[in-house]
Amino acid sequence: MSNLTLLNHQDAPVVFETAEAASGLIAIATLNAPKSLNALNYDMIQLLEPQLRKWADDDSVAMVILKGAGEKAFCAGGDVVSLHKAMSTGEPASYIEDFFTLEYKLDYLIHCYEKPIMLWGNGIVMGGGLGLMAGASHRVVTDTSRIAMPELTIGLYPDVGGSYFLHKMPDQVGLFLGLTAASINAEDALFVNLADHYATADKFDAIFSAITAEKWGKTASLNHEKLTQILVSIDNISGRVPKGNVKANLAAIQKLAEFETLEDKIDYIQAIDTEDKWLSRAQKSLAHGCPLSCALVERQLATSKGKTLAECFKMELGMSVRCGEVGEFQEGVRALLIDKDGAPNWQFKSLSDIEPDLLESFFTSRWDEQTHPLNVLTKG
Repeated sequence: MSNLTLLNHQDAPVVFETAEAASGLIAIATLNAPKSLNALNYDMIQLLEPQLRKWADDDSVAMVILKGAGEKAFCAGGDVVSLHKAMSTGEPASYIEDFFTLEYKLDYLIHCYEKPIMLWGNGIVMGGGLGLMAGASHRVVTDTSRIAMPELTIGLYPDVGGSYFLHKMPDQVGLFLGLTAASINAEDALFVNLADHYATADKFDAIFSAITAEKWGKTASLNHEKLTQILVSIDNISGRVPKGNVKANLAAIQKLAEFETLEDKIDYIQAIDTEDKWLSRAQKSLAHGCPLSCALVERQLATSKGKTLAECFKMELGMSVRCGEVGEFQEGVRALLIDKDGAPNWQFKSLSDIEPDLLESFFTSRWDEQTHPLNVLTKG
């Protein structure tokens, strides 16, 4: 890419640049931790929010591009290793709350951003990466995109706005993906409203060239339209989208609506007789996942239905801090990423082990309206 001006340092956790277009500036933020698949850490979040706000107030900046360094991933999730350290040592005491507070403020800012944000969702997009992606105005997926909400495997739940965007999916699909950590591709992402455009992975330079050749104005709505036109033109030369799995299994997924209890829904998923590899992998993930996470996903979706975006993030902050206290989150991260033995010893071996009062504690706010760390979120 030519005509780039580096705004910070090439080795920074997030590299900020601007490029001159035919008129106006294009702002570029690159998550810069390719060895960790650009896992979203505290330093990245602290850099991104103020820079996005600065660009929002800069009349010369027409739009923002958000991408990841390397070809393997946009962002493979949040930095849960640092969260595990805080959970296991208790130091710093406020780290869990501070991390999720800053992360959700950043996600919310992206959802509400007035200027166009093109997110290049190439490669792996999971967890915290999906939180960044979900709110962008122009979400581009590629032939290498692999998207998932794998929180079930670490004793968490689909946070980062999942309480809001899972409801945007076809009936029962959000619940199914949350319960099974099933991975989806570009066609799936377009189908479930997590993406807007498709391009092959080799088309980024063509998109960038078209963006810098464009004459951008000062009106955000018109700039949104211009970016859409550019991306549609790339859609048209990118060929057929790789065949997905959600639509092919939609009838089976939507039968979840026929069952009243979570136990029955899980039994149904596990009992599906299928030779479909994707569905079989989903069954295996559910079987080995955290039972408490399953309970949280169902209650999360039931509780968040009809809530505003701000209300969803406020609810999730309480849930996430509580996850840091109960122990399943710590154990899940240990088994997957610390000791890497793949054998989490869940406290709650089944749904029947989870007391109603424990589940209720995740949804009982620990703050009032004046003291809630996210009370600054106002827009829907």
